[in-house]
Amino acid sequence: MAIAGGCQCGKVRFELGSAPERISICHCRDCQKSAGAPLVAWAMVPREDFRVTAGEARAVNSSGDSFRYFCSECGTGLYYINETYLPGIVDVQLMTLDAPDAFTPGAQVQTTEQAPWMAHLADIPAFKRYPGMA
Repeated sequence: MAIAGGCQCGKVRFELGSAPERISICHCRDCQKSAGAPLVAWAMVPREDFRVTAGEARAVNSSGDSFRYFCSECGTGLYYINETYLPGIVDVQLMTLDAPDAFTPGAQVQTTEQAPWMAHLADIPAFKRYPGMA
């Protein structure tokens, strides 16, 4: 059973040959800066269970042995490889999966760098759509 995913424009597509081994939300500053967001959800799979099926992702060395792959057309962050820290693992950005709701994060990591207001996120008013829009 392949689990498919890809970038926003569809140029880069990939498949996971197995369900993710671990799903985590990362709050590290490197993830924050690369995503322009307070966190990134990741789905870890063995390297042999990951394959790009269309297009070619571009890599950037974000820090040390960390390589972040993204679509050079639309800019969507796709996956992360760090053979020193996570040997044999491809860490896929969870929300790039076609059906990300099938997987639930089981941990939050790097919370030392978490934005302070994230601890109170449930206290901030929430709207199903942008306020004032139908």
